[in-house]
Amino acid sequence: MKKALIIILSSFILLLLILIAVPFIFKDKIVARIDQEIANSVNAQVYYDVDQISLSVLKRFPNISATVDEFGIRGNAPFEGDTLAHINHFQVDFNLWSVVFGDYPELTGLHLDGGRIYVKVLEDGTANYDIAVDTGEPEAPTEPSNFKLGIDLMEVSNLDFIYDDRQMNFLLGLEDFDLKGAGDFTTDVYELDGEIQTRIVSVDFDDVNYLSQKMFTADTKIQVDMNQMKFTFGEGEFGINDFLFGVDGYVAMPTDDIEMDLTFAGKDNTFKSVLSLVPGIYTESFDGIKASGSVDFGGFLKGTYNDTQFPAFDIGMKVADGMFQYPDLPKPVNNINIDMAVSNKTNNLDNTQVNIPTFNLTFGSNPISGRLLLENLVTYDVDGQLKGKLNLDELTSIFPLEGMELRGMLDIDATAKGRYDSVAKIIPAINAKMALTNGYVKSEEYPAPIENLNANTTITNNSGKMSDFYVNLSQFGFELEGEKISGNLAINDLDALNWDGAVHGGVDLGKISKIFPMENVIMDGKIKADIDSKGSYADVEAERYNKLDTRGQISLTDFYYTDPDLPQGVRIHQANGDFSPKAINLTTFDARLGESPVKASGSLSNYMAYIFEEQAVLSGNLNISSTRFNINEWMTESDSPATEDTTSLTLIELPKNIDFTMAVQADEVLYDDLVLTEAKGQMTLKNGVLTFKDAGMKTLGGQLTLNGSYNTQDINDPKFALDLGINAMNIQQAFNAFNTIQAFAPIAQHLTGNFTTNFKMSGNLAENMMPVLSSIDGSGLINIVQAALKDSKIVSGITSLTKLKDSNTLQIKDLKLKAEIKDGMLNVQPFDIKLWDYQANIQGSTGFDGSINYLVNMQVPASKLGSQANSLIATITGSETTEDTKIPIALNLGGTYQAPKISLAGGQSMEALLTNALKARAGSEGAKLQDQVTEQFKAQEDSVKQEMKAKAAVAQDSVKKELDKKIQETQDKAGEQVKGLINGLFNKNKTSPDTTKNN
Repeated sequence: MKKALIIILSSFILLLLILIAVPFIFKDKIVARIDQEIANSVNAQVYYDVDQISLSVLKRFPNISATVDEFGIRGNAPFEGDTLAHINHFQVDFNLWSVVFGDYPELTGLHLDGGRIYVKVLEDGTANYDIAVDTGEPEAPTEPSNFKLGIDLMEVSNLDFIYDDRQMNFLLGLEDFDLKGAGDFTTDVYELDGEIQTRIVSVDFDDVNYLSQKMFTADTKIQVDMNQMKFTFGEGEFGINDFLFGVDGYVAMPTDDIEMDLTFAGKDNTFKSVLSLVPGIYTESFDGIKASGSVDFGGFLKGTYNDTQFPAFDIGMKVADGMFQYPDLPKPVNNINIDMAVSNKTNNLDNTQVNIPTFNLTFGSNPISGRLLLENLVTYDVDGQLKGKLNLDELTSIFPLEGMELRGMLDIDATAKGRYDSVAKIIPAINAKMALTNGYVKSEEYPAPIENLNANTTITNNSGKMSDFYVNLSQFGFELEGEKISGNLAINDLDALNWDGAVHGGVDLGKISKIFPMENVIMDGKIKADIDSKGSYADVEAERYNKLDTRGQISLTDFYYTDPDLPQGVRIHQANGDFSPKAINLTTFDARLGESPVKASGSLSNYMAYIFEEQAVLSGNLNISSTRFNINEWMTESDSPATEDTTSLTLIELPKNIDFTMAVQADEVLYDDLVLTEAKGQMTLKNGVLTFKDAGMKTLGGQLTLNGSYNTQDINDPKFALDLGINAMNIQQAFNAFNTIQAFAPIAQHLTGNFTTNFKMSGNLAENMMPVLSSIDGSGLINIVQAALKDSKIVSGITSLTKLKDSNTLQIKDLKLKAEIKDGMLNVQPFDIKLWDYQANIQGSTGFDGSINYLVNMQVPASKLGSQANSLIATITGSETTEDTKIPIALNLGGTYQAPKISLAGGQSMEALLTNALKARAGSEGAKLQDQVTEQFKAQEDSVKQEMKAKAAVAQDSVKKELDKKIQETQDKAGEQVKGLINGLFNKNKTSPDTTKNN
């Protein structure tokens, strides 16, 4: 017996060791198989870390479990940068025997914990989940996947899911999705048994939100028939918050059409279950709400869904004797009775009927009742009524409005009956009266109340004709700490849409913003208005704006505003304007924009057309002055609205529907690293182009005048054009300030002195508003009266090669340069200059990439070349040299300014150069020798220019692609609804993706 026990125990230990060792023995084989299956089946970037993969046969024996942490899938074009899925922890179970010895791995379990799935469908129907490799006619044979699916356990937990279908304009967001289920997927017909729980963050369709922040649960069995693509719902239960219902029937997709025959009915619901669906009520205190009343809910959905058809349906709900009361509050809402049916007996959704024959409830002591019959969604035949009173004081006794005090009586009595037909110009007959009397609002955040809040409105139309429609807001007004505002508005005739209204009084915006706070917005100041307006929208459509009589005055005092999009803040100490039908006259404007004080006056015309028409142009004349204006804080992007930003400038798109002429004067202007003083000039903004005329300013020790333009008519191809006049500007400061000088005249960093120039140039702008150097075209004359060149590597290189001078300082006087910028190169026409005591002629070019290519022709007295050179000269000529003996020397300057390559023209040695020069001189061919060197240089320069032109084209294309990318990112950011869901609603600390391995 003892021996048998030892044998059994030893066998068990051996088996356990084998089970532990098997995953390590076959890990490489399994990982290789995973890589093979991914490569064969997935057209996307799958990232995972091999070290994060673990294998075990002990978790679900006799299955082997493969676990991987932090893996995901990123899309290829057009979904670069989009992560289709990132999973925190993923486990798959395989039949151990099928993996080790078989050719057909059998998948038996799936386990997913934590992560995010983001499904995106573009407007053209392209989907980021369509990543399966096309095996129709592969270019190279691949081994097909042979996975078998016989899942007996499927678990998903803590998953966030977004479905963003821009083709259907549908958005679904789920948070903390949990699922547990099983099914044998190896058969064509099987039963899927599953449990689901998740939070519905948002369900939007056609820009309408249908569900938000609701808990969804499901516990059901579904019969799956893959042959017919039919899904039959059996025994089970679904729930939204506390509202439970069952579903019977099927959904089938044998073709592109969707066939369905479903019936649904509520399960053990009470009126409190219905309350759980109401936004704002289903909170942490929901369990404490007292509620009673019965609920009957049911309906069906039967027919075919496709592009032209919609299934017939009938959905009904009845609430009888409903009541609810918040805990610790004295008054309930009771006598709630609702009978509602939404039905459509055809396959055309336009034939939908909404019938609410009974709707009534009592708020405290005030009953509210109504009814509605809407026959269809085409002619909108309607018969409805709403009548009741609401004592605002009782609301705080019914709903938990902590810190809020309300008073006043809201009275409504409205009926509507008839047809809406815009073609026939028919609307329902309407008789409605709404009145708010003696309103009072007070909150803890701002204890001063809004008092005497009154509004009285009537809407009438007895004939059903649009021309007889009349709205009269005969009274509107309130008081806030002694300040009153009042107004009225009358609208008649829906065809012409005539209006006659006025607003008079003043209000403290700071007090209003405290009573009704806006997130991340600070607003303060007082506004006073006395405005009367009378007109007709028919005149607007006919562009008869002179008939729109709007006149009055408006003033702002001590106004301040800031929000995340305007972190600099705007403070208006005083602004006064008067209105007339023709113009708005700005008589006073004393403000501080960010840190910049600004005063302005002027007028705006065509403002009515600008308000009503998208393409209308707002015209104006403005006089603007400032003692110190900082442009930089308005042209940068900041990561934090609370801090000033010092990042690069950002491209600004100018509006095309503004035509402004501005006279500008500023004592000091800060632009990038420049300080401009005594700035003044004329600016015109028209059709997306800002034009400068006779602009003048002092900067960098000199005077700058300019004419030119900044053009963003095509934001993908922004341009500039400048006609610069510079007088006595410091060379060093100019080098540090202008990137064009740094690129095309790098020698300026070692020049001291001043320069004067008249230079015209134009080109493209990059995303940071800086000129694209490779795109610049320009020409002009540069004059240097006196300067010194010191510590230049070019000067030291010439002295080292020629031994002509031991000084690295060069004095320059009366130098005039004629230059042209084209195809990414600054071309300098030949000019004469004295290099120390020697006459020289220089010509060549500098590339936008910093490369230089210059030829220096010098006439050097033979006596300056040293005793060895003079002995060589005597040997060749047979006579001694004199002061009049001049030797031509030609130097090539190449490389870059910081790393120049200096050589004798033609690659000659000094001895060969002297021999050729003296022979030419003896034969009177000295000039011809220099001409020959120059021709050789020009031939070389032509080759350099062609190469630089090609480089410039590549550089411009690269800049344009980057600009296009930035603009697209901005547009996507503006229209991307999902970003708000990801960053705001989900708001979780997700583990960063691991990109250790990509397939």
